[in-house]
Amino acid sequence: MERVNFSSNRLIFEKAEKSFVIHKKIIKALLPEADLQHIGSTAIPNSLTKGDLDIQVRVFPEKFSKAVKLLSTLFELNEGSIKTDSFRAFKNDSLDPPIGVQLTIFDSEFDFFWKIRDFLLLNEKYKIEYDHLKRKFEGKGMEDYRDCKNEFFVKLMNTPEYKKM
Repeated sequence: MERVNFSSNRLIFEKAEKSFVIHKKIIKALLPEADLQHIGSTAIPNSLTKGDLDIQVRVFPEKFSKAVKLLSTLFELNEGSIKTDSFRAFKNDSLDPPIGVQLTIFDSEFDFFWKIRDFLLLNEKYKIEYDHLKRKFEGKGMEDYRDCKNEFFVKLMNTPEYKKM
């Protein structure tokens, strides 16, 4: 069973930001029209993080198939994630830090990662609640953590504060 561990070490955030700058340049060379966002906990200073870099690549519907093909040349498809006509997940666990890429179509049902990041940056009480959730799962099973995290995000997206964004 894969276990989850978190840290708030400043160096992790710096390493993730440097990696984002590098990978943004590489991805933009292939997909110049894409919007790239540093998402996930390494994009939220002083939060607990697993230490991986998450990138959201946002494209227009007519560019989605091309983006899937091009991102497949850089990253492996994340087989543990869902696949839809507007969402694909990619990863490279051999990099330091490991990278997860979420490809979404603008304004689709999965185009919310950047908004959750912005929401947590603006709402300290929810960031604290999210970090508390992470502490509960320190050293425990990754799947259980992911399930609880998804429930937290659904709850978060139903708050009046989130809906106002």
